[in-house]
Amino acid sequence: MTGDEQPTGPALRRILDRVGGPQLLDLLAEDLSGADLTTLMLEVYRRRADRLGPAEVMRRYRTDRFVAPAPTVFARLRQAEDVLLAALPGAFEMVTPAPLLPLAAHSAVATVDPRKVVATVRGSEVAADPTNALALEAARRRSAALAADHRCAEPVRLAANQRVVRAQHFAAPGQHAHFQLFALVTAGRDTGGGSFERRHLVDHLWFAARATAGAGLSGTEIRLTCLDASAAGLLTHAREALSAAPGVAVVDDPDRTTGRGYYTGLCYKVHTTVDGRPVELADGGFVDWTRRLTGNRKERLLIGGFGVDRLAALLPPPG
Repeated sequence: MTGDEQPTGPALRRILDRVGGPQLLDLLAEDLSGADLTTLMLEVYRRRADRLGPAEVMRRYRTDRFVAPAPTVFARLRQAEDVLLAALPGAFEMVTPAPLLPLAAHSAVATVDPRKVVATVRGSEVAADPTNALALEAARRRSAALAADHRCAEPVRLAANQRVVRAQHFAAPGQHAHFQLFALVTAGRDTGGGSFERRHLVDHLWFAARATAGAGLSGTEIRLTCLDASAAGLLTHAREALSAAPGVAVVDDPDRTTGRGYYTGLCYKVHTTVDGRPVELADGGFVDWTRRLTGNRKERLLIGGFGVDRLAALLPPPG
């Protein structure tokens, strides 16, 4: 916070007035090195931990939304995982991301407010979406491939099943501070004519169609939103490519408002119908993350994520 920048929010202003003013933020955020800030914060939390006893730990466990166990029955989560794994194309490699990512992994290339992510005192942040970790790994692999052959077009296909944490408060029922996401990404090179987009979008959408069919769900809608005119042909291509998918309708969703500024070109949502009401299961689309991470404007990335807890809630009880 330098120059004319002022602290925002009454709570932050109140705290800064108590501990020395806005200059403290400048010191902590800009003047201290990362290592020095970590050393300072580790000592702060060591002192705080030394003051806490078992009763206070138990109180926090009862009341802190971040540490409560998942409400979803484990057997149903396991069922949902099996359904998604069975639907995943063989070309995808399952990886196990770390529970932590470098600081700003969710905000430097994606439009995610850092306040929605749980940061750590060691200059990292807790995973909030596995697609961010997969994008970093895909960019690393693509960079290595491009270093060996600057025209390498071999795609990198990765998937992961990860429990993640979001810091924002969710008011809707059934939404929690931590939940499980099954994510997949495809990274590669633009080979011209939109061939990357057509081929890999269909792969991702067929995965969604197989997953909902494997879960015994009917009335599945894949809703596509074109974010610019150049992507209009993708909608027609996807509808034709999935015409043989039983119980799946590919529809245009031009009125979608979420994801604009996050996705590029085209994005999608997957809904199913339960007792006459739509339930959102998955979300995905094209992003520019690997283009920015590799510094190569020809790089392309398609991401997608399935809500495992939501899918588990729709499955019949395990036998």
